[in-house]
Amino acid sequence: MSSSRLAKRYAKALFSLGQEDGSYSQYGKELKEFADFCRENSDFGNAIANPVFAADDRKKVLEYVLLKSQFSIMTKNFLNLLLEKNRIGAIGAISDFYSKLTDEASNISGAEIITAKPLKDEALRKIIESLEKLTSKKIRASVKEDDNLIGGVLVRIGDLVLDGSVKAQLEGLKESL
Repeated sequence: MSSSRLAKRYAKALFSLGQEDGSYSQYGKELKEFADFCRENSDFGNAIANPVFAADDRKKVLEYVLLKSQFSIMTKNFLNLLLEKNRIGAIGAISDFYSKLTDEASNISGAEIITAKPLKDEALRKIIESLEKLTSKKIRASVKEDDNLIGGVLVRIGDLVLDGSVKAQLEGLKESL
């Protein structure tokens, strides 16, 4: 099974349980926190994910870390299940997909806003407001800069691309000539 299908399957399972008990948002935060911890402490992440080490030893290491955490019982049980099934190495992908499920349930869309120069706070606020009206969803924006745009703004929301860059306008003009 591909890792993305695996991540989706596990994320959907935990999300479904979270919807039943109303704690899906909490589980998502805890999953992200654990995934970030594994990324920041790669030795730990590699140790618990590597089947070269005895399963009992990996389980003890995970249990020690989880004992120090404030995670819910559901999240702790989920992480233990991932370890038992040798899927703990996919925690980053599982957390990422779980985040998408949480956003969908909360009516939030992620938007990537690309500009040639830094945006002022007021301009960014207006862009986000316009995108929220366009999509009828709350927008979580990430802003990046790309000098190749020359000017203007390029916005990506899922599959939707809104290209108001000077570069795109020049290319359109070039084609029409």
